Amino acid sequence: MLKSLSTTYTDTRAGDLAWCLGLEPLPALAVLDLELGGSRRSRVQVQMRLLGASHQVILDAPHGRCSETVACLPGSSAPLPLGVAKRIGEWDYEFAARVETLSRGSFAGRAQELLALVADHPNGLAGTFPGHPHAFTAMLVQNMEGGVHWRTWHAYPQEGRLVATRSRLSVLE
Repeated sequence: MLKSLSTTYTDTRAGDLAWCLGLEPLPALAVLDLELGGSRRSRVQVQMRLLGASHQVILDAPHGRCSETVACLPGSSAPLPLGVAKRIGEWDYEFAARVETLSRGSFAGRAQELLALVADHPNGLAGTFPGHPHAFTAMLVQNMEGGVHWRTWHAYPQEGRLVATRSRLSVLE
């Protein structure tokens, strides 16, 4: 699903992004609710939220709840971590982030490719911000054996930077 977001582009530098677990739902510009998994025991409710300051993913399952936020968070000065591994209740959680710096032409091509991928995917949500044709946040979630995997992309065309994150939540064995 692709949405045009009617708000100002508030997180205008890749270096301003922060990561946080456990936040309550923040005000969202677009939301996609999904139910993943087959059996009652493995069913996961996923809410993908596009924020004016990036993204939030909230998962509810029989094994517990997890909330991940990657955004410009007021009062946060810690940089976005390159990797995190944590135990959350009965879950193993992993997070990884990378920042790509691209030329103007490469950036435009990569932005179009990612928006097309996510916009046409039933478990995808992307939002474009006004003011620049390649300013966007995109999210894609997938069910996997024993858990959930999601990826996000945050585009900063004025810097030529693309922040990509990958997260995985799996049931402890």
